[in-house]
Amino acid sequence: MPLPQPKRPIKTIAVIGGGTAGWMSAAAISKSFGRKIQVQLVESEEIGLIGVGEATVPHISAFNRLLNIDEAEFVRETQGTFKLGIQFKDWGKIGDSYIHGFGTIGRDLGLMPFHQYWLKARAAGKAKDIGLYSLNTVAAPLGKFMAPPRDAPPHSPLAEIAYAYHFDATLYARFLRKRAEAQGVTRKEGKVVAVTQNSESGFVESVTLENGAAIAADLFIDCTGFRALLIEDTLQAGFEDWTHWLPCDRALAVPCEKVETPTPYTRSTARKAGWQWRIPLQHRTGNGYVYSSQFMSDSEAADVLLQSLDGRPLADPKAIRFTTGKRRKLWDKNVVAVGLAGGFIEPLESTAIFLIQSGISRLMSLFPHADFEPVLQETYNAQMQFEYERIRDFIILHYHATERSDSEFWDYVRTMPVPSSLKAYMDLFAADGQFFREGTELFGLTSWVQVMLGQGLSPRSYHPAVDWVKDDDMLSLIDHVEKVVASNVALMPRHEDFIARHCAARSV
Repeated sequence: MPLPQPKRPIKTIAVIGGGTAGWMSAAAISKSFGRKIQVQLVESEEIGLIGVGEATVPHISAFNRLLNIDEAEFVRETQGTFKLGIQFKDWGKIGDSYIHGFGTIGRDLGLMPFHQYWLKARAAGKAKDIGLYSLNTVAAPLGKFMAPPRDAPPHSPLAEIAYAYHFDATLYARFLRKRAEAQGVTRKEGKVVAVTQNSESGFVESVTLENGAAIAADLFIDCTGFRALLIEDTLQAGFEDWTHWLPCDRALAVPCEKVETPTPYTRSTARKAGWQWRIPLQHRTGNGYVYSSQFMSDSEAADVLLQSLDGRPLADPKAIRFTTGKRRKLWDKNVVAVGLAGGFIEPLESTAIFLIQSGISRLMSLFPHADFEPVLQETYNAQMQFEYERIRDFIILHYHATERSDSEFWDYVRTMPVPSSLKAYMDLFAADGQFFREGTELFGLTSWVQVMLGQGLSPRSYHPAVDWVKDDDMLSLIDHVEKVVASNVALMPRHEDFIARHCAARSV
């Protein structure tokens, strides 16, 4: 068997664009490869950042561990708060409210997940709302939070608290920039005015800045946001438009004064032509309205948003236009698109930063030599296609599984055809409450179950194996879980007290 032959390694990487995507990429690469690879980041202070992605999913903890980030320092420096899940108001129908909580629901018994027993007990009138059997969904509206204590008994709900963060995206980019520069990343100020490609291969060789400086690299990471300067303007990778399934194409974002203690959850309130977010930080509250211009004017959306704020607005609403979808290739030749340059799925389930993280981690796993073996690019694009499509389907579910018929917007999304992959998930759950996670998709069983039930999708039955368990044992389990969850939540401190004790910002 011939021995593997050495290949020319990647020696230089240029990250084009800053913000969250750029500095996450630079920080992760420089931490992973040390100074073996020269990393430069190009950004211009004149180009504004989107900067509204202030909520996350629990996977961000893995990214923080990679960078050896101290949680207290991170939360303090970004004016952050903690997040146990998302509260959805008026989505299934007006007046409804449920929480998609991180973590687990109940406790499985035998081969069956807890919700299967709950379905049978609920049908018999002997089980309460599904949210009462999950620590996160009970603790969140009570304003309770704590990180898992080191001395928590094994298998205690307190030992398994899953959580994410809310933070100021601009401060987060600044926080990561300090770490990246300390790890050897060089920042170049300036606008890119030209891109030079190899005349034969089409690979990007360098970018030229407004001041005439040329930045050459072996590998380019496109973090230029919706402009997609390299992946689209230069390489013309193509774009898959998903607007027919996700018709919202506008957002207005505005911060307001904090008028109450920060809640340990994000709030999403369905509106006439979209939905409104509320994200509590230590120093302010982030707000926004995601809507469809086909069904609402910009001025009406601004009125709705400003009239529903908790406190005094701290700025004029910032308008953002977007098209939901993704590049047909996120990796093309020697360019990898990360963040908005690669695609956009509205922030309903706080997946934007996760998709940045996913893109970076997959690039690390499939990192090329300087010859850029095509199979690496093909594998990367296939994996990211799967990631985006499954998140897309989960977002569509929120719109499509609804009883709302009070506006043209809701009539459209309620009756529209959906992707076959989503229809299969919904049909399977509607039959007898089953769900099978496919591959490594982000959202698992507890997420899909909570949202499908919360949106009003009721299974016609339950798994037949549930009947193999005695009713007394099943009801004992359900009663036990409710009591354990309630008793553990009672032990948790208030969210604001936990922040004050561990990670309050120095100046708010």
